Amino acid sequence: MTTTTLSSHADLPSRGPLLTRGGWGSILIALLVVCAVAPVLNLLVPEGSPLHLSDYMVGLLGKIMCYAICALAMDLIWGYTGILSLGHGLFFALGGYVMGMYLMRQIGTDGNYKSELPDFMVFLDWKELPWHWALSDSFIATLALIVLVPGLVAFVFGYFAFRSRIKGVYFSIITQALTFAAMLLFFRNETGFGGNNGFTDFKRILGVPITTQGMRMTLFVITGVTLLGFFLWARWLVRSKFGRVLQAIRDAESRVMFCGYDPLPYKLTIWTISAVMCGVAGALYVPQVGIINPREMSPASSIEIAVWTAVGGRASLLGPIVGAFLVNGAKSWLTVTFPEFWLYCLGALFIAVTLFMPEGIVGLVRKMRRAGK
Repeated sequence: MTTTTLSSHADLPSRGPLLTRGGWGSILIALLVVCAVAPVLNLLVPEGSPLHLSDYMVGLLGKIMCYAICALAMDLIWGYTGILSLGHGLFFALGGYVMGMYLMRQIGTDGNYKSELPDFMVFLDWKELPWHWALSDSFIATLALIVLVPGLVAFVFGYFAFRSRIKGVYFSIITQALTFAAMLLFFRNETGFGGNNGFTDFKRILGVPITTQGMRMTLFVITGVTLLGFFLWARWLVRSKFGRVLQAIRDAESRVMFCGYDPLPYKLTIWTISAVMCGVAGALYVPQVGIINPREMSPASSIEIAVWTAVGGRASLLGPIVGAFLVNGAKSWLTVTFPEFWLYCLGALFIAVTLFMPEGIVGLVRKMRRAGK
């Protein structure tokens, strides 16, 4: 049988557009640019002005943008490749812990125990740093580890899982089991990750106080630019030949194999890329929120990432970002106004989307636009 390329194989299945077309991409880019520039302009607006963003709002939007990166990463593997992961909270937390270790070393002797060791180590009567803290005082090494640690974990896990052809609900279950096992490991004090409390009480980053308005704005802008960069990269990726192969794997993996393509390297590559994106999101999340603990690895956290993606709309790139902002914005309001009903609202939203809007909010808007023409 002669091997053919997907670019010339018009009969390979394709489901839905590669990206929201028309003005959607431009609108998203404009909104992200505004999000990145707004804090800079905020420094020029007096605090009494209605255009001034409070520190709380800057922190909230920065946190949600980190979540949006995770949702975008989920869309690449679930929406475009058909792989549902219920363990992406692990990669988010790994990136967060790497950054948290660096921030803990930046505290120096300003901690409660006036020791070079983190306070929790002094409390546990540790005499020296564990081996895995060796590079935690270097910012350059930290940036490298933010990418390498979740990427390596994802690569090793994905290689054995995809080589064994585990797919569907079975793959989802083992990813959830992986993140649950990691959560239990990080809860143990002897692992050197702060146990139940994790890392908190950060003081500085690159020698600059982390709680200053200027640093908060800087982190906000970096997060916005990172989200924009990942969106543009994902847009290029799914429009490329590599992206078309991923969508063919999603729709009919056996046909892709008959065409001469091995799905393993494609699935493993996008799986690792997705994990790295979540790790970067976690690293940006920690200095803005001020804490990281094993609860970020809970199965519920990973399920929420899937909910954001489903609510916004899979295989659209824009949808997961919209879903992350919508769900977390509602969560921020409902947990204050009606805290006892928040989980019920989240469950009802997910059921409603599954039954009545399988393509999410973006898909519903598309249908309405087509119906109006």
